[in-house]
Amino acid sequence: MLHSALINVMVKAARRAGRSLKRDLGEIENLQVSLKGPANFVSAADRRAEEILYEELTRARPGYGFIGEEGGTRAGADKTNTWIVDPLDGTTNFLHGIPQFAISIALEREGVLTAAVIYNPANDELYVAERGKGAFLNDQRLRVAARRRLDDSVIACGLPHIGRGDLELARRELAEMMGRVAGLRRFGAASLDLAFVAAGRLDGYWERNLSPWDMAAGILLVREAGGTATGLTGNDDALATGHIVCGNEAIHGALVKILTPLA
Repeated sequence: MLHSALINVMVKAARRAGRSLKRDLGEIENLQVSLKGPANFVSAADRRAEEILYEELTRARPGYGFIGEEGGTRAGADKTNTWIVDPLDGTTNFLHGIPQFAISIALEREGVLTAAVIYNPANDELYVAERGKGAFLNDQRLRVAARRRLDDSVIACGLPHIGRGDLELARRELAEMMGRVAGLRRFGAASLDLAFVAAGRLDGYWERNLSPWDMAAGILLVREAGGTATGLTGNDDALATGHIVCGNEAIHGALVKILTPLA
């Protein structure tokens, strides 16, 4: 299908960075056997991908601001447009050679999410969305799942790990949720969890303590696929709070009702 010039710019950048990551993924298996492990290699791959994205996006849209996970905020002359970029979402998966990771690019225009691309180079799945124009996976229109009952639903979540997260709160949330849903999943890449909700593969998703680059593109995908994506209270901004819950209207509401009292 034909995309706008803006989406074409974003897709070109994502695919170029994706080729770099895919090459690097091929080296991971060889590095797993070393005592030092591939951690330093992956950090370099992450930074290299971000520089590719910055170069491509800045060449096409000079003056736009840029917020990246690795390089932080780079101000542009154009204060109304900002790229929000994660060059490698799912770093731990990548580190272990698990092909569940993605490049995430969003454009925020005058404070509003306007365009989004999420690309997994391992399986060549390309998700795109533009405000008011719908969400797509490899040119196929996306809609969130229609299930309205939690006991029929598969829900994704985030989990604390060493040095990050509130373990006791997570235990309360999981204990409450396990008795109410058809299944829980933890895939390890927030952008793809959101993309899976948009695609109807997952019925809902929640996670705490994320950064804007983890969520921005995925939030627009979910909304353009007919879903709802907010902070955990249901009427707050996930990009501001760092906490997100999403799904169709019914599932989103049910998740908010469970999660809000537990915090």
